[in-house]
This record gives sequence, C-alpha cells and structure tokens, in this order.
Amino acid sequence: MAAGVWGKRRQLLGLAALLTWLSAPAALAKRSPVIVITDQNWGEMLQGEWMIEFYAPWCPACQQLQSEWSEFAEWSEDLGINVAKVDVTEQPGLSGRFIITALPTIYHCKDGEFRKYQGPRMKNDFLDFIDGKKWETIEPVSSWFRPSSFMMASMSALFQLSMWIRHCHNYFTEDLGIPVWGSYSIFALATLFSGLVLGLILVFVADCMLPSRRFKYQPHCSQKKTPGPKLLKPNDEPLENENPYPRTNVSNRKVFEKSHMQEAGDYSPRTLRKRGADDS
Repeated sequence: MAAGVWGKRRQLLGLAALLTWLSAPAALAKRSPVIVITDQNWGEMLQGEWMIEFYAPWCPACQQLQSEWSEFAEWSEDLGINVAKVDVTEQPGLSGRFIITALPTIYHCKDGEFRKYQGPRMKNDFLDFIDGKKWETIEPVSSWFRPSSFMMASMSALFQLSMWIRHCHNYFTEDLGIPVWGSYSIFALATLFSGLVLGLILVFVADCMLPSRRFKYQPHCSQKKTPGPKLLKPNDEPLENENPYPRTNVSNRKVFEKSHMQEAGDYSPRTLRKRGADDS
C-alpha cells in the first residue's frame, strides 16, 4: 500500500518537473524586454524613445554585447524607453534603410529623429546616455538620410531585391542543379527583358502626357500656285485713267532708254535721215 502511494507521488513530481521545464522557455521569452524589429513593425520606432541594436549572429562583437544589451533592456520600463534589436541577416531591408556598414551599430530614436550612438558599449554607459540626455549633444541624421525618407525607402527595396536575387541564385544552383553560368545567363536575360518593358512603358506614358505637335503639310514654293489675272465681270469696266503699267515702271523704262541711247548713239529713223541730208 505504501509502495503504491509512493509511486504515485513520484509520478506526480515527475509530471510537475516536466511541465516546469517546458514552461520555462516561454516564461523567459515573455519576460524578455528586448523588442524584435522587422520590416513589418519598424514604423513603431517613429513614436517615443528607442534604443536599437543592429547585429548579426555570426559577429563576435555582437555576441559579446548581447548580455550587456539584455541587462540594459531590463531598465527600459524605469527609463521610459523601448530597447530593441534587429537581425540584419533576416532583415536586409532595414540594414539598407539605416545604412548599416559596421556591426554592431546602435541608434537612438526620439520621435522620429535618429542619432547614431558611438560611445562605450556597457550597461552603465547606456543608462548614463539616456538618463543624462547625452543624446541631445549628437546631431540627428539629416532629413535626406532618415529611414522614413523616400531615398532610404528606395535603398531598402534595393537591399531586399539583392537578397531575393541571392535566394534565387542559390535555388537555381543548389536545388535545380543549374550551373553558375546558367544562373547568370537567366538573370542577364531577365534584366534585358525588364529593361525593354520598362522603356516601352516610359515611352507610352511620355507620349500620352506630352503628345508631339502635328504640323500641317506645306507645299514647296515651286509647287505653290501663283494667282492668275483677275477676270472682269460683265458689269465691271476699266477706269478711264487707269494705267495698265505702274508709274514707277514707266519712269524707270524711260530712264533706261535714255541712258542706253546716250551710250550707243541715236539710231532712230529721223536721226538717220537728218544725218544723210547733212552728208549730201
């Protein structure tokens, strides 16, 4: 009887220990004050005060910082801030949006203004940086390079595209067994085709928004018809004093004849008869 009771107690203790062991990771995860930032929720950093760490699992300096960062995050509620971290290997878009060139990189954000932290990486230094408001002495990132700007959004899209191309390349070479040169050829053809399609779209949009001016056909001067003489109607009669030749043309013709006669001599019939009578 006693042995049976003792066996039941051992079973209950074992079951309780098993449940405690299974629930321990979940409890630790819930108590973790460090917020994980992704491409989907990064916009939350634009409100309030944040300290964000950009790291990579393979980085030795990042691994050394994790313990200090976790201890600093435990003070986040007392300081009234949010402590977060970003894994750049899983979020390449955020690494491009924040222009991460070294690891680990720490940013301070206050109501959408980002400042890069470049001080010591110890828990007490982080606490002094926030509690003493030393971040006010650091110049914020210009509006051109803010993560919320259009240029940084384009940079994020470019990084995401590069990571997608890398995944496609690994899929072609490792899963499908396509040689490396074949994968590069596929990307080259895809680039040419996409450029052709984009060019056609731009030409179509430009033609719709700015249509070319259409000029009417104008014949050459040799093909132009000269207006003919005006025909008189039956009721129309020429004026009595109407001169068919312009006055200027008549005067010019008389001047030309007079000058020509002076140069070549007077050979009119009257002059010739007068000269013959004088000679006889």
